[in-house]
Amino acid sequence: MKDHRRLGRELGLFGSDPLIGAGLPYWLPAGAAVRQALEDYIAEAERRAGYQRVYSPVLGKRELYELSGHWQHYSDDMYPAMELSGDEQMVLRPSLCPHHAVIYRSREHSYRELPLRMSELGGMYRSELSGVLGGLTRVRAIQLNDAHVFCTLEQVAEEARAALGLIRAAYEAMGIVPARYRLSLPGPGGKYVDKPELWERSVPLLREVLDASGVAYEDGPDEAAFYGPKIDVQVVDAAGRESTLSTVQLDFHQPEVFGLEYVGADGGRHRPVMVHRAIIGSVERAVAHLIEAHQGRFPAWLAPVQLAVLPLGDEQVDAGAKLVRRCVEAGLRAELVAPDRGTLGARIRAGRLVPYQAVVGPREAAADEVSLRVRGGEQVGPLPVAAALERLGQECSPAYP
Repeated sequence: MKDHRRLGRELGLFGSDPLIGAGLPYWLPAGAAVRQALEDYIAEAERRAGYQRVYSPVLGKRELYELSGHWQHYSDDMYPAMELSGDEQMVLRPSLCPHHAVIYRSREHSYRELPLRMSELGGMYRSELSGVLGGLTRVRAIQLNDAHVFCTLEQVAEEARAALGLIRAAYEAMGIVPARYRLSLPGPGGKYVDKPELWERSVPLLREVLDASGVAYEDGPDEAAFYGPKIDVQVVDAAGRESTLSTVQLDFHQPEVFGLEYVGADGGRHRPVMVHRAIIGSVERAVAHLIEAHQGRFPAWLAPVQLAVLPLGDEQVDAGAKLVRRCVEAGLRAELVAPDRGTLGARIRAGRLVPYQAVVGPREAAADEVSLRVRGGEQVGPLPVAAALERLGQECSPAYP
């Protein structure tokens, strides 16, 4: 198996440059197409699950992270504060949760609104050491598929179970298999919030969720977030290295320090619980794992090019270009592979990673038809172009939970 860095170069997915900086990859068009398809899937899956999309800035005042606890417990992984005029200091955010807590408290909430599910695909920044950086798996600028559910204590278990369900459905759609599930627990030392009563409430809740979900899991001491325990979904790369891809976390701490409240059925003010949830976590790490898991043979809905159009000869180039335009109008990612790029056999072999190829010969051009070759060797057709587009539209769409 090739690792994602080598495949990324060979397939033209992403790159890096010392002038931009280590741990700051850029995305080439093919890689951007994979990333966009993944982001679109997550956005739609979350919409169907009742999440509301928000946007928040990648900067925050130092006081924000002092209040959340990140500055005290996580500063080794944060970039230094930037001095502005006067005594104001700004920080590149290491996490999205403080921003979402502030958004929640920007207006009053009733118990009737809960659970309130807030999602964002947002940037965050980690001051990673140069020695641990690698391709897309460890980077310094991260696009995080993040969400926070504000709910009552009675709703926590169901929301955590639902989040695990979204993760399992996404893995099935992406065609990847988790290596293991881990219940990440606190350990000794000062890197965790020193409130034993919060841990005593939160750890049994997540253990109950895992037990009820029927997945095998292992305890991971000293792997918790500083504010609470978490369920981590682990994956293994081509070199056998394990990392966390998805997570469900339980947090009693930040609702308390940010003074989050909702008005209960009794008319009184109550504290919500905060469930942190990432279906695919870091987009960069998710794409790295997808590249290695599929070795470039992405599921049709994720493939950079879903249909390669192959005119048999120069006389069919115009018909092939017309088919590409119709594919694009139908929402498909299609590419014309003209005869100047080799014989038909050579072009078919060169496109072996593309899910579908459409051969357009004299008969197909005259009849407005197309013959499809499915990755793996199956041949279909000739079909009317409208019927082929309908089939491709169905088979190049992901299955949502």
